[in-house]
Amino acid sequence: MDLEQVLGELIGGNGVLIALAVFIIICVMLGVRIVPQSEKHVVERFGRLRAVLGPGINFIVPFLDRVAHKISILERQLPNALQDAITSDNVLVKVETSVFYRIIEPEKTVYRIRDVDGAIATTVAGIVRSEIGKMELDQVQSNRADLIAKVREQVAAMVDDWGIEVTRAEVLDVNLDEATRAAMLQQLNAERARRAHVTEAEGKKRAVELAADADLYAAEQEAKARRISAEAEAYATEVVAKAIRENGIEAAQYQVALKQVEALTAVGQGAGKQTVIVPANALEAFGDAFKMLKGRS
Repeated sequence: MDLEQVLGELIGGNGVLIALAVFIIICVMLGVRIVPQSEKHVVERFGRLRAVLGPGINFIVPFLDRVAHKISILERQLPNALQDAITSDNVLVKVETSVFYRIIEPEKTVYRIRDVDGAIATTVAGIVRSEIGKMELDQVQSNRADLIAKVREQVAAMVDDWGIEVTRAEVLDVNLDEATRAAMLQQLNAERARRAHVTEAEGKKRAVELAADADLYAAEQEAKARRISAEAEAYATEVVAKAIRENGIEAAQYQVALKQVEALTAVGQGAGKQTVIVPANALEAFGDAFKMLKGRS
């Protein structure tokens, strides 16, 4: 056997081994699948669902099985959507919504729905219009939390068949059209003006009430002063009467003479008085007063 034949046999034998090695490597590469933590792989065999591969090392049958879909299970956010809605009191509003979701069952998602984002956006828009149609504008503005809870609950129930979990569904804003905004502003200004008039009227009413209370208080105080004065005069009269009963007419004359003396003394002490005019009977009054005082001492 010559050298060329030996080399040919060696090359032929090595070629088979090389081909076998290459085939084994290809089988290993096709049969071993490493799935990232953030993904799930859908495996098909002859066009039918075979398995769903989770994160880590997985094995499939080479040439029979194939990874048809690689699905990310990370949470996703739909673009903010703006849709029109009409409240129960016929007010047109523009509602801005935002939805977050993630795929939890890829086998349902890839075989039951084609455009996941579009389907969820349409579902959310329909639910928002339906819920706002049951509410008045004031309720939409004041009960935003209830509206969000209802939208989230209904969206979660409707997308369950798609293997999707809605993690968040938010109503970001509720805007009014220009005509409605202008009408509401006019109504608000009218309400403010009404409140100002009511406040002014209440202030005037309160002022009148306070003035009446002040007049009543003054009248009560004046009546009280008159009553006290009358009681004092009555007391003085009673004292004089008692003195007359006990001491006779002399007590009365003594009181009269004493009052005359006090009156003349007050006239004499007036400012700028150089001359004091004394009545003719003044001396008699002084004399009577001195006699009585002397008699009492």
